[in-house]
Amino acid sequence: MSIAARQERLMSVIYGPHLSEKSTIVAEENNQVVFKVRRDATKAEIRQAVEMLFEVKVDDVTVVNTKGKSKRFGLTRGRRSDWKKAYVRLAPESRIDFLGTE
Repeated sequence: MSIAARQERLMSVIYGPHLSEKSTIVAEENNQVVFKVRRDATKAEIRQAVEMLFEVKVDDVTVVNTKGKSKRFGLTRGRRSDWKKAYVRLAPESRIDFLGTE
C-alpha cells in the first residue's frame, strides 16, 4: 500500500467522537476519548489515526463491537446497524478538546 493510500485510509478510520454520559465520565476521570470508528479498523490503525489527526500521544486503545438494536416502526420490524467504538487513553500531557474552549 502506498503512503498516500495509507494516509487516506487513516483519515477515514475515525467517524467522530461518541458523546454520551459514560464517555463524559471516562474523559474526566481517565483522560480517555471515545470515538465511533470503522468496523474493519484495527487497534493499530485507530492509534495512528488519532495521533495523526489530533497530534497527541496515545497510551492505549480498547475496542468494543456494539450490536444494533431491533426496532419496530408500526408493523414493520427493522434493525439498526452494528458499529464499533474505540476508547482511546491519552498520555497524561495530551488533551483533545472538541468544544474549542480554553
